Amino acid sequence: MSTDDTGVVFPAGPDGRRSTGAVGRAVVADALRPVDPVGARAAEQETNWRAGYLTHFRRLVEAGLASPDAARAVAGAGLDAVHARLHVAGDDGERPLSALLDAPSTRTPGTREVTGEGEAEREFSLPFHGSRLRGAELSRRLDAWVEGGVLEPSAAEAVRTVAAHPEWLALPGRTVVVLGAGAEMGPLTALLRWGATVAGVDLPRPDLWRRVLDTARRGAGTLLVPADGDLPGGAGADLVREVPAVADWLAGLPGELVLGNYVYADGATNVRVSAAVDALTLRLQAARPETALAFLATPTDVFAVPGDAVAQSVRAYAGRSRVGKLVGRPLRTLSAGRLLQRAYVPGADPGVNDSLVAQQGPNYALAKRLQRWRATVARSAGTTVSMNVAPPTRTRSVVKNRALAAAYAGAHRFGVEVFEPATSNVLMAALLVHDLHTGGGPRHEHPWQDEAHAAVHGGLWRTAYAPRSALGLAAVLGLGAARG
Repeated sequence: MSTDDTGVVFPAGPDGRRSTGAVGRAVVADALRPVDPVGARAAEQETNWRAGYLTHFRRLVEAGLASPDAARAVAGAGLDAVHARLHVAGDDGERPLSALLDAPSTRTPGTREVTGEGEAEREFSLPFHGSRLRGAELSRRLDAWVEGGVLEPSAAEAVRTVAAHPEWLALPGRTVVVLGAGAEMGPLTALLRWGATVAGVDLPRPDLWRRVLDTARRGAGTLLVPADGDLPGGAGADLVREVPAVADWLAGLPGELVLGNYVYADGATNVRVSAAVDALTLRLQAARPETALAFLATPTDVFAVPGDAVAQSVRAYAGRSRVGKLVGRPLRTLSAGRLLQRAYVPGADPGVNDSLVAQQGPNYALAKRLQRWRATVARSAGTTVSMNVAPPTRTRSVVKNRALAAAYAGAHRFGVEVFEPATSNVLMAALLVHDLHTGGGPRHEHPWQDEAHAAVHGGLWRTAYAPRSALGLAAVLGLGAARG
């Protein structure tokens, strides 16, 4: 058995191949079946999952809008399908993913503690275009973002609240677990600068850990590291293959735990690691029921959005420039209506924003949807959950995708703001701090409202055009800038 065929894996078919498409179709169909049997059959019968998945992932959101119970039924059935269909492979063969919930640990990592040498920041400030915004400057920037439709007003209010309570920043009494300690979009750097206690988990790669350890030493908090032996060589764990060991290590840490999921991998591995983290979540919650959960949702997904976001988009569409209107008509005609479509039916409440990007693929969509489902189910069970939509950001994973990098480079022409990683990290860490100090933020009647609250979508929800109908043109317009 090759190294890549151990740990959490897709099941092998009769031909021995591990088909990600077959599992994706089946999971989406299973998630839809309790509330939308017609949609479930459509997903099962999709012959080209790689190109056709977009419609079915949108339907998952639309089917849940019928009622709060419908949304929770979709989430629960989707999670059950993942746990029923993915396997854990080892020397003794393959078992269901659920076997990880009580499987024995193969090792017990030690804990290494790294204490920062810096001074904890006593005031919230936001990196932005080479400067740090605080006080009145920060307030003006938040106002500008709200006016421009870059983030939801509730996100701006949450950041203002954190700025007014700098004593919140260090998260006293809590240990924040950052799964994906080296992730560009994770909160590790910001939390350590604020003086928090962070437990970092990432792959056992010395170069990665040198960077993380350097960040910890420059910060003002405490970093807890799972390690066998000296740092950085002995640090880390492979979540795909070591769920029991990591879960047991986390269960023994001090303080109120916050399990933050910031993992990312390319292709099918993204689903494998996300499923592994979900199994770890259940195992840790069984041992430490008070554990809070934290996630970042991608903006390039499908969300139900509030009526005022629809109204702003409709106004933007009606207020297009004369040139925009003149150019738009022939483009829509030549593209059979695919380009520059209006984003919403006027008056929709909620509207459905479809910002899925085909190039990211169905595995990425499933990995991120799995996290949203867990947030919905956990919140319904009374768990404190922080899940906020993060803005489009120029991360390494985006920049290396030429089509997406070009689309982001031209996105500003269509009212979408793409953030630098430094700004995104601190902004989203502030929202995490807010949620942890407010019991996960306000409770809403419907799960879609929880997802929409405090979203920082970069304008994708409030722009004049349906995002996918404009991103292709944005990519053409941004090609030169992306190359630069």
